[in-house]
Amino acid sequence: MTEVEPARDGQSPEYTARYGERTFRYCLRYLPDHKKATIKVHVHPNGKVQVDAPESAPLADIKLAVQRRSRWVLNHLDDIEERNSHVRLRQWVSGESMLYLGRRYVLKVINDSDQRRVTCKLIGGQLRVQGRELTPERTQKAVHQWYRERAQDVFQRRLAIVIDTLPWTKTLPSWRMIEMQTQWGSCSPDGEVLLNPHLVKASTRAIDYVLLHELCHLVEHNHSSKFYELLDRFMPEWRFVKEDLDRRAETFLV
Repeated sequence: MTEVEPARDGQSPEYTARYGERTFRYCLRYLPDHKKATIKVHVHPNGKVQVDAPESAPLADIKLAVQRRSRWVLNHLDDIEERNSHVRLRQWVSGESMLYLGRRYVLKVINDSDQRRVTCKLIGGQLRVQGRELTPERTQKAVHQWYRERAQDVFQRRLAIVIDTLPWTKTLPSWRMIEMQTQWGSCSPDGEVLLNPHLVKASTRAIDYVLLHELCHLVEHNHSSKFYELLDRFMPEWRFVKEDLDRRAETFLV
């Protein structure tokens, strides 16, 4: 594998790696909080490759770490491409499948000339969007707003439940939602939790895993061995939950 010059990408430089006849790009992120000189390579569900490294790591060592993981990266990228080939773009019409808390519902679009305000409600096995002169764009907007409202309520409730099981905090952290394509959540150095509203489409157990993951960062600010010990202690099956969540990411993010 050979490397070419890094691309200009603001504070997160990108590099191109070559393995045989194939290439892939990766984003390099320096983490000042790393206590151990560990370099980790991640392939996000959307196909973005990210490398986390301590600030003290020489660039040559980082490139060598990527080289050693290049076949693993390409295998993951192939798997993601294969899964995405079966994902159909939404048309926002009746009959499409919608996900909420891990269950599937059928989208029902009802044009009602007497109803000026567009509504979105979960009724039985249907997610019903009703209103005057509904276009795919208006239907999509109504569904996205419905998801955000549900996510606000679900995340608030699940945070309270998960926190009740943890010994290091009993106070609900500051949190907000932001749509992300590579993360389900994050925790800032000052303890603010960010959550992806698309996560509300996943099962409650998957939501709890993401919440626990971010709450563990209140104690361990990096992915150290102590961080994973906390995950193992409070959700022993988290690896299986994470694997299933990432495997279905392309269906949750549309």
